[in-house]
Amino acid sequence: MQKKKSAPPSYPRRPGPPQQVRIIGGAWKRTPLPVLDALGLRPTPDRVRETVFNWINHQLPGDWAHIDCLDLFAGSGALGFEAASRGARSVTMVDSFSPVVRQLEENKQKLKADAVSVLRADALALARDLVQRGQRFDLIFLDPPYQKDFLSQALPLCASLVKPGGLVYAESGTALPFGDDAELQVPDWLAPWQPVRFDKAGMVYFTLLKLL
Repeated sequence: MQKKKSAPPSYPRRPGPPQQVRIIGGAWKRTPLPVLDALGLRPTPDRVRETVFNWINHQLPGDWAHIDCLDLFAGSGALGFEAASRGARSVTMVDSFSPVVRQLEENKQKLKADAVSVLRADALALARDLVQRGQRFDLIFLDPPYQKDFLSQALPLCASLVKPGGLVYAESGTALPFGDDAELQVPDWLAPWQPVRFDKAGMVYFTLLKLL
C-alpha cells in the first residue's frame, strides 16, 4: 500500500529553538510569552521595545489608563501586550493568520489581559473599516512583514485613525525616507508625518511618528 503523503503545514515552521518574548515593564514585567514557531514572525527585540516605550512615555499626553492602542500587524503581540502590561485602557490586536491569532488568544488568557481584543482580519481592510466607523486611537503600532510594501498603504489610513496628538510606531527593514537633504523627495504617503524619534538596531529601523 502506498503511503499517503501528509499535507504541507499551512504556516511553515521556523528552524531553531522555540521563540519567546519577555515583557519589559508594567504589571507583567519579566513574564515570558511563547511565540508561534513560524517563518516570518520576528518579535520586536527586547531592547528596541524598551527604547520605544521610553520614547512613548515621554510623548503621551496622559497616563496609560487613558490610552487606546491599535496593533495592526500584531504577529507575536510583543508590542500590544507590552502596552497592556503598562495599563493601556484598550489594545486591539489584528492578524490575518489563524495560528497566530490562536497563539495571541492563548497569551491573552495566560495574562488575563481583559483590556486586549484579538481580531482575525486583514489589517488594511480592517483599518479602512475603522476609518469608516470613525474609530480613533492614541497609539498605533505598525510592524508589518518587511518584504511587503505595507507601510505605504497603512500610514495614509493611520492619518485618519490616530487621535489629535497621537503617535504611530513604525518598524521596517529599511530607513523611512526622511532627511535634511533638500533633494530628497518624501513620498506622498509619508508627507503628512514627521519623525519624533528614530533609531536602528541591527537590521531593524524603528520610528515614532506624529502628524504634522
